Amino acid sequence: MYAIIKIRLSMNELLKKLTGKNKKDYESVAQHLVDNPDVELFKELVSQDNFLFDFVKQNVANRIYNACNEKNYRNLLKFFPYYSPSYDEAIVAVLAKYADEDLTDEILDIFETGSENEKCYCAKYFSFIQDPLAIELLRENSYTENESLNANCAATLGILQDEGAYDEAIEKLGSNDEFEKLSAVKFLVIYGNKDALPKIIDTMKTSTMAENIAGFIPYIVEFSELFEKNYSDGMLVLNNIVNGLGEILGLYEVINFNLFDVFGNILSSTIDSVAAVVLLNAEDKFSTLTENNEYLFDEDKNTQNEIKDIKKLLNNNINKKQLKQLIKQELREDSPFVYTALDYADDTDAVRELLRCDNQTVILKTAEVLKKLNSLDNTAKTVALLKITDENIKSIIRAL
Repeated sequence: MYAIIKIRLSMNELLKKLTGKNKKDYESVAQHLVDNPDVELFKELVSQDNFLFDFVKQNVANRIYNACNEKNYRNLLKFFPYYSPSYDEAIVAVLAKYADEDLTDEILDIFETGSENEKCYCAKYFSFIQDPLAIELLRENSYTENESLNANCAATLGILQDEGAYDEAIEKLGSNDEFEKLSAVKFLVIYGNKDALPKIIDTMKTSTMAENIAGFIPYIVEFSELFEKNYSDGMLVLNNIVNGLGEILGLYEVINFNLFDVFGNILSSTIDSVAAVVLLNAEDKFSTLTENNEYLFDEDKNTQNEIKDIKKLLNNNINKKQLKQLIKQELREDSPFVYTALDYADDTDAVRELLRCDNQTVILKTAEVLKKLNSLDNTAKTVALLKITDENIKSIIRAL
């Protein structure tokens, strides 16, 4: 009967019924999807991932789950070539519900020989069926070019508490390859062991991809806990996130990280030199984000409103003159906030003192700031060049 109906309806119409509100329609289509199994319909469903609301996808996932039983559950394996994080939980939960040794062996085989999409489901399956035979395959697929596969493997290895995979990721943090470091950070955050946090932050401090790394840290620990563990490190993470918003990090992170509340709590506390640097940087960033539609054009209303609310919060509650007095305490070579502090410093005497430091990159930044403040005279250039051995930096300073 349903085959006849299927001929009469376009696939798009079937999809509308599956995602719609009519219970009779979506139950019958969901049952058809699993019973047959209709791979083309599932393929089209997956192709709509970016266009369906999250609550609609959750509804569909529930409908697929409810359509499954002990007679048809193996049909779900037919859907493995088309991966979607919106439906993997429901599909794998069904398979785990009826799992036996034969099914687990079959999924192990798919994990070893299948496509990356198929492996995504397999990795998820072993978060339910915690078979140690999957550990090697999970490790092997934790650092691919497929982010979903990496994430599912890391999460499952975390559930299995596989110390070998954890230790390997910690070791990768010391790599000379910045992208390998970032991959290790992603793994550790999804793996979910907070013990890795100090090493992740240490990696962030010396990485050229500090903003990228910072953007993962609030997914392993919230800012309130981060500040409690180490206030300075927490503020450095926040500062790097502010730097990355709009260019490196998606603007939706302002909601994910509850940045309105984070800034509100900082503003309601005693503001020290570190907070002053971060607040000046944030006020500047959120003003930039709202100056025109370039940044906000493609964002949803919730994100747009949150960014505007944060801008208003900062604009209404900070005194730039007072903050600029405070940031002078961070104009020192050993401050992790020195580069940001220099961006907002206007005390030329305090800035000039940094020309005598030993960090050549800080000296260059200082010279550039003095140039902006119309205070880079020949004497300042001479002082700066005394400590510089890098010929490229020397050339830049001479050209300022």
